[in-house]
Amino acid sequence: MYILRSYQRQASDAAVKLFTGKSDRNGIIILPTGAGKSLVIADIASRLDSPLLVFCPSKEILEQNYSKLMGYGIMDCGCYSASVGCKDINRITFATIGSVMNNIRDFDCFKNIIIDECHYCNSKAGQYKKFIEEKNRQVVGLTATPYRLTRANGGSVLKFLTRTRPRIFDKVIYCCQINELLAKGYLSDLHYYDVTSIDLRRVKSNSTGAEYDEKSLTEEYERSGFYDKLLDTTCKVLHPKSGIPRNGVLVFTAFTKEAFKLVDGLKKKGISAEVVTGGTPKKERERILHEFKSKTLKVVANVGVLTTGFDYPELDTVIMARPTKSLGLWYQMVGRVIRPFKGKDGWVVDLSGNYKRFGNVSQLYVWRPPGTTRWEIYSRGKQLTNVRL
Repeated sequence: MYILRSYQRQASDAAVKLFTGKSDRNGIIILPTGAGKSLVIADIASRLDSPLLVFCPSKEILEQNYSKLMGYGIMDCGCYSASVGCKDINRITFATIGSVMNNIRDFDCFKNIIIDECHYCNSKAGQYKKFIEEKNRQVVGLTATPYRLTRANGGSVLKFLTRTRPRIFDKVIYCCQINELLAKGYLSDLHYYDVTSIDLRRVKSNSTGAEYDEKSLTEEYERSGFYDKLLDTTCKVLHPKSGIPRNGVLVFTAFTKEAFKLVDGLKKKGISAEVVTGGTPKKERERILHEFKSKTLKVVANVGVLTTGFDYPELDTVIMARPTKSLGLWYQMVGRVIRPFKGKDGWVVDLSGNYKRFGNVSQLYVWRPPGTTRWEIYSRGKQLTNVRL
């Protein structure tokens, strides 16, 4: 049997109310990273009598959510995903969208849908949109980052999911603030260290305006001595002045070049380190992450992965070597170290100008001005959504 915290119960109540009511509007539940979304999903599923389909964006998140539900003694559930190697349809089914779309008629009975990490949904096109519109379905989205970067007038704008045109989600049905969970000790309070040496004013935006241009960023890396700075910073973090060793160092890089350059430099100094990318074979990736969690591996540098679905509460250090214009990506990277663990002293070490742009994630605040239905994101009193970057 599981015990819900008050905010988890409120989130579950909001979803059940939407699913069992007569509303034809789809809603979003906003829960910070580390708030226990899999527990909320399990509670929602246990309280519904009708079939429930839960979409997960990756194999790792699907397996976490499914295992959590099974751990609560709820047995009428299954997985439907080629990446998991299982295609079992049950009353409660955890699935990936690609596998479902290949056999869409088998899912006609599912009217209630949960989409985990719903900020990945493309409201203009794509498989999620097609599936939702195929039948008269009720949808609840869960996310810690309820916004998307969209192109606008040669630049980019951070749009709240309920304010995109077109949109999948019409309203926020529940919102829990990060600072609320920090105040109650449900998340780990972090220390931020800004050691940025690159000059992002020299770096051009890419063709979409939503991120930095790779060629321009590489030139700035080389001009500023970024590679040596990254190696030096990682070594210093591994040997802090306090003398207390770190419980693993996770490094986020923009390109494979600096990831492998960093790991090669660390190995020459006798420090155990590995690289994980989207192309790392499954068994190799599982081995690396197992060794990292068992503390036989000191450093993992990753490129384009481990931003979601990597659950390691003991992790106490992330190094940001990836500049980004995306608040969602910044928050997801910081989120890897924000999960609470006894005695943890969490560090975020930024070499990329992200902290200066977005600030401490505890300062992020989701707000709806009184008398309006317009939700916005603020940090340090500065509005971040619907403002050109």
